[in-house]
Amino acid sequence: MSWQNEVKTALENNQYDIVSQFYEELIEREPLEISYYWYLGLSYLLQAKEEEAQATWLFVFTQGEEQETDSWLLELSNILTTEANRQLELENLEISWLIRKHLQEINPSYLDNLLHLTLVEIKLNRFHPQQLQEWQILELITQGSVNSQLLERVVIAVIPYAHKYTIELVRLSLPYLGNSPELLNHVITVTRHFAFEKYQPIYSVDLAEAFLPLYPENLYLIANLFWFYVTVLNYQKAIDFIKERQFKDKSQTIDLKMFSQSLLFNGSLRASKWNDIPSICQEYKQLIEKFIKEKPQDIHPLVRENLLTVMNPISYYEDNPKENRPLLSQIGSFFQETYKEMLGFKEESFDKPREDNANKKLKIGYIAQTLKRHPVGLLSRWTINYHNREQFDIHLYMVNQPVDEITKQWFSNPADKIYHATADSLATYRKIKEDNIDILVDLDSGTGPMVVQVIALKPAPIQVNWLGFDGSGLPAVDYLLADPYVLPENAPEYYQEKIWRLPDAFVAVDGFEIAVPTLRREDLGINNDAVIYLSSQTAIKRNPAMIRLQMQIIKSVPNSYFLIQGVADDNSLWDLFCQIAAEVGVETNRIKMLPIYQTETYRANLAIADVVLDTYPFNGGTTTLETLWMGIPLVVKVGQQWSSRNGYTLMMNAGITEGIAWSDEEYVQWGIKLGLDKNLREEVRWKLRKSRHTSPLWNAKQFTRDLENAYRQMWNIYCQS
Repeated sequence: MSWQNEVKTALENNQYDIVSQFYEELIEREPLEISYYWYLGLSYLLQAKEEEAQATWLFVFTQGEEQETDSWLLELSNILTTEANRQLELENLEISWLIRKHLQEINPSYLDNLLHLTLVEIKLNRFHPQQLQEWQILELITQGSVNSQLLERVVIAVIPYAHKYTIELVRLSLPYLGNSPELLNHVITVTRHFAFEKYQPIYSVDLAEAFLPLYPENLYLIANLFWFYVTVLNYQKAIDFIKERQFKDKSQTIDLKMFSQSLLFNGSLRASKWNDIPSICQEYKQLIEKFIKEKPQDIHPLVRENLLTVMNPISYYEDNPKENRPLLSQIGSFFQETYKEMLGFKEESFDKPREDNANKKLKIGYIAQTLKRHPVGLLSRWTINYHNREQFDIHLYMVNQPVDEITKQWFSNPADKIYHATADSLATYRKIKEDNIDILVDLDSGTGPMVVQVIALKPAPIQVNWLGFDGSGLPAVDYLLADPYVLPENAPEYYQEKIWRLPDAFVAVDGFEIAVPTLRREDLGINNDAVIYLSSQTAIKRNPAMIRLQMQIIKSVPNSYFLIQGVADDNSLWDLFCQIAAEVGVETNRIKMLPIYQTETYRANLAIADVVLDTYPFNGGTTTLETLWMGIPLVVKVGQQWSSRNGYTLMMNAGITEGIAWSDEEYVQWGIKLGLDKNLREEVRWKLRKSRHTSPLWNAKQFTRDLENAYRQMWNIYCQS
């Protein structure tokens, strides 16, 4: 049943008054033809005469018996549905919405209409998940037949709305949903967006858990749910989840066994499960060595994406670069070779520049997933803004990252060329090639899985790792930026990348934004004469050996307290500290855990500390810079790997040697000395205040000139090669 042919032209021209007049005349001639009333009311509705439409339909329903009205209701519902769909095809969203709203009033239990109405409301930005309950959609799904395809469309459209009723919709819809790749990809995209960009990881956990019964064996969903548990600091749940899924035991291939063990390792480090960690690490390294030996060709895509980060958890556990860096280099070579093979990629050669082209204006590309409120974004912003635009063209490649206030304020220079890249590594590769980038700098240094895929394809003749982490291990990377201290002299023996040492620090900033402090001694029950030690690092950087050294310092300094701050499972970390404190003989009332503060407030609250005790074998990076900027004495143990020498290089460049320890004994000695000697602390504070005007650490403009000289020298070497 549809509109009469005589009104088709009027409908197409939106001449609804002509349509209503036509049906009024039809009804005069044939008053018993019920369908004419439906179309007459609809024509009124299309003229926004809502009361006339309702009155026309209601008049008919009052004339019939119950059996008749049921069939009439179905007939009217079909007519209104057809017209709502027609208006939607014409992109008349408001009219389609109006028709479906009236249909909702007429037939409130018509589930298909409610689902379509939900989709239209979303398009019109009017939807709120509360409507799922108010319209009884949740109840109706459980009562009868459901259009599965329509329901799946609604689920896909609704899950970006974080709400308890959204989760309930997913749970009730599972029996009607097929485990389609499209739905799974959308779920993973939405959950990652909420966890890592909108900072609502609890919703990501709820949503991923709701979909898990539909995709019980999907490794992407399992791995993402693990990291969502980590993000909400439920480390034990993350560990139990991986064990419950029997991920490693079910895995038949070495790549998945290795990946499963990496999750267990990461979770255990964060949960402070130090009774388990030594055996976990030993087995993990054996799996890595077996993987390198076997060199499997059919690697799961999830493992391939994260291959260059497999060595990362080991650097939190041990300081052994001579053994671990060659393993990473072998993994990097394997990744680069197999990734190209998977893409069917043939490397293109670069036109060798003539020697007289050595002084040309260089095109520098910075590629990262972290040019936002992230340590990489916060530390690199000064350098990128200080570049000499007359000598260097700066191109920023932001790979699959959100734009936040830091991105807008610091990485939107009109003089720069900015490219927002997707996860398509080939597209980003082609863009960089098209831009003729001379030197491409990976700011994430291997920690950005989508960035390393681009780097592996070698889109620029010179490629550099800087800032985010240690060298990535990729053969396609030519240089790793370092300084005289952050890597030992013998580091070239076990690094695949050429180490390029800048004259001073490998990073410099002009300072940090500081808010008003909110933390006072009286809030913690600490008197003004007490010595406050602070350790501000995440749980993954803490281990029993260093905690024991820190407790020895507290024991040896009367009237001292130890403040712990950083992302952690507070209960497990507290238990670990209390256990070691009892063994050393330190009262637990001298140990206090602080909450997590907003970044600028956290920096201001550092002022409460007399001495900061750093971690080993993974030092603080940005936290150390912030400590030095706030003028607070620091104790750091120096090791051999990049991550155990960050504190050393930053202190040396700040002009401070007091607090640099080369052994456990020195670490304890410096901690005690700085605690007992107030004059020494004041001397260090004075040096740090003075360093703000003299240290290369706080002169990002000069650092940028040094970096530009390095780029120019790299280019000259390339020209002459």
